[in-house]
Amino acid sequence: MERPTLTLRELAASSEVQALLTAADRALAALGYTEHGLRHAALVAAGAQNLLLRLGYPPRLAELAAIAGYLHDIGNLINRRDHGHSGALLTFELLRRFGLPLDEIAEVMIAIGNHEDDSVPLNIPGAAVILADKSDVHRSRVRNQDPRTFDIHDRVNYAVTRALVDADPASRTITIDLVIDTTLVSILDFFEIFLGRMVQCRAAAAFLQCTLRLAINGVVMDAHPPETPLEPLLPQFE
Repeated sequence: MERPTLTLRELAASSEVQALLTAADRALAALGYTEHGLRHAALVAAGAQNLLLRLGYPPRLAELAAIAGYLHDIGNLINRRDHGHSGALLTFELLRRFGLPLDEIAEVMIAIGNHEDDSVPLNIPGAAVILADKSDVHRSRVRNQDPRTFDIHDRVNYAVTRALVDADPASRTITIDLVIDTTLVSILDFFEIFLGRMVQCRAAAAFLQCTLRLAINGVVMDAHPPETPLEPLLPQFE
């Protein structure tokens, strides 16, 4: 019997999914957060999927990373606090309705439930989601149109004019490449709010058996892997 499948394209086309993600983003807008809506969901989904494909992981596992990436912030519909946990629970019934097998649902839930800033990656899709999510720093995420009232998150995001994440399978290196307008913020401002996230990205890269490379305005910095990275377990997804 053929296993049912779900693709990112089918998920993103669902009006129910779009409505839930839009409502979750609306809740964050009321709290003053940067954009976490359909744009961010699509970018994280594509970034997570592309990373795993570039590194030679099975296409189905990369598709599950894309699904997790698209849904990773859906828990903001309930509350910003612990939104990874509530999001994972929300996706269980949602993905059951799409007919996904339980083993695939479990991979997506683990990825979503462990993507927040204080989390560590526990599976391969989750590591890819962390890297794609935390590297989405860009002025297009800033909702506030008055620079005079920017907080530090607004200023840093607005100052980033390019943010790319890519992988080199030959050297097992994952690079987050940023261009920051230093007339608007200093590099120290960036690290003030993103240092913890970059450390998290280093752990995610190590989980994928890669080294993280951070490039800011052409200056390249290699982040050596942590001494005791978690060992990834590769599920049997073809």
